[in-house]
Amino acid sequence: PADPNVKIWRYTDFSRYVSLLTSGALFFSRVDLLGDRYEGATSHANRPLWPIVYRDIGLSALEVNSRHAQWERQWTFVNCWHVNEDESDAMWRDYTRTSEAVAIQSSYARLHRVLPSGTFVGMVEYIDYQKDWMPEGNAFYRFMHKRKCFEHERELRALIQDLPTTGSGFNYILNPEAGRLIPVQIPELVERVFVAPTAPAWFRDLATSVTAKYGLDIPVEQSALDQVPEF
Repeated sequence: PADPNVKIWRYTDFSRYVSLLTSGALFFSRVDLLGDRYEGATSHANRPLWPIVYRDIGLSALEVNSRHAQWERQWTFVNCWHVNEDESDAMWRDYTRTSEAVAIQSSYARLHRVLPSGTFVGMVEYIDYQKDWMPEGNAFYRFMHKRKCFEHERELRALIQDLPTTGSGFNYILNPEAGRLIPVQIPELVERVFVAPTAPAWFRDLATSVTAKYGLDIPVEQSALDQVPEF
């Protein structure tokens, strides 16, 4: 992002928040398990042009590259955040199942600082997969683009790719993992925590207690989205 101090948010159920605190690690999910079949895919506009753009490679090589791209999805892991200066009602609704949920607020600079080397962080770009050309020449482009129907997510994505190899090339094995836990300094990452708009007072007290128990000296606040309006 243009501003390294831009706010980023992760909306999550309380059990996952506790898991973050107890493990001291961010969970990076395999992209092929995120629920979007287009994760790691190229644009429909690219495929018809491949015989022209890559006419010196040959169609058989392109098919091999296509199968390789599908296999890469198993070994590419992402951790996703929402970029916004303010809370998002849509994100509360889309990414939490109950009122017993929290929003973790950090910044791009904080996230970048705590992640280990070999982790890549950037803004997702949203394109029309029916007509827009997706940039090529970088293996991560396909994982940093999504369809326009997800544009409201304003996603910042941290990405790790760990392709298994042998002495002579890639080892095309299946991945038995659902994802990777990447240790980070949680106190350095988390700036503020908000409890869900409709969460009862006891839940805010619980979230405050648990946050303090794991050594985070940060504000735990009630979301203002359900504040009583003035008339």
